[in-house]
Amino acid sequence: MLGVFAEFETNLRRERQMEGIAQAKSKGVYTGRKPSIDPAEVRRLQTEEKLGATAIAERLGIGRASVYRVLAGNDQS
Repeated sequence: MLGVFAEFETNLRRERQMEGIAQAKSKGVYTGRKPSIDPAEVRRLQTEEKLGATAIAERLGIGRASVYRVLAGNDQS
């Protein structure tokens, strides 16, 4: 029985948090994390220097999956 109340309270808290985040986003306060990957640099390294994903990731200090995401055009920048 206590588990039901705990779950209910968790759901209420989550709803309040989502409302607060939506309100902050509408005011421009909640912008999220700054991008750490420069998509133009990733593409430049691939086209001009003919580097593979592993070499690009090592040079920029990012993960290979991030390189693949940028090259596939799915980057959020």
